[in-house]
Amino acid sequence: MLELQNLNKVFGDNVAVSGLSFGLQKGEVLGFLGQNGAGKSTTMRMIAGVLEPDSGDAVLNGHSIVSARREAQSQIGYLPEGAPLYRDMTPLTFLRFIADAHGLNKIARRDAVDRVIADARIANVADQSISSLSKGYRRRVGLAAALINDPPILLLDEPTDGLDPIQKRAVRALVARMAPEKAIVISTHTLEEVPAMCSRVVVINNGMMVADDSPQALAARKPGGLEEVFISLANNHEAGVR
Repeated sequence: MLELQNLNKVFGDNVAVSGLSFGLQKGEVLGFLGQNGAGKSTTMRMIAGVLEPDSGDAVLNGHSIVSARREAQSQIGYLPEGAPLYRDMTPLTFLRFIADAHGLNKIARRDAVDRVIADARIANVADQSISSLSKGYRRRVGLAAALINDPPILLLDEPTDGLDPIQKRAVRALVARMAPEKAIVISTHTLEEVPAMCSRVVVINNGMMVADDSPQALAARKPGGLEEVFISLANNHEAGVR
């Protein structure tokens, strides 16, 4: 469903993403890990068509993000870093706006908005101004917007950022329910979220892949588990590229 083909992106002297390639199939939930500045958000933005790759491609359900961007973007739901929203709107008006942008008719729009409000558990704030909402609720509104067109591919950049433990469990349950019918990429700094949500892990450092394995197999590499492996991979790669 999703195939990255030698993606590359450079900002001045900084190589953000270098030769990144991997594929993702329906039913897989990929934990996309890396330290700050490793290239995770840049990669997600290129997959979503928000940022043009210098070279390479991302193919979404057979559509190239480079040569058929609109068709490729119709296949994804994207929750970007920071969940940018129109803060003068309410969640309800914002989600209706997003549904209209996807071309949903009136009946489909109503059904889609009702579905994502329930999925994101934001019914109690649906008529409040987004500017008045907490960071956690704003994040959940952004998640609802990413789900509005029921896409086959989801790109979720820090989906549990700002959520309390109960809200995090709700997001995990939602991901688990959606997973069999979708290909999902989750970028996160919170390593404990990975075994709870993900069936596979890709770790990048300096824009390059340094690991691709199941969370369990990756954690088994070191006595300290996933956190120790994560630190070791980053340190070893840093030493290797100097």
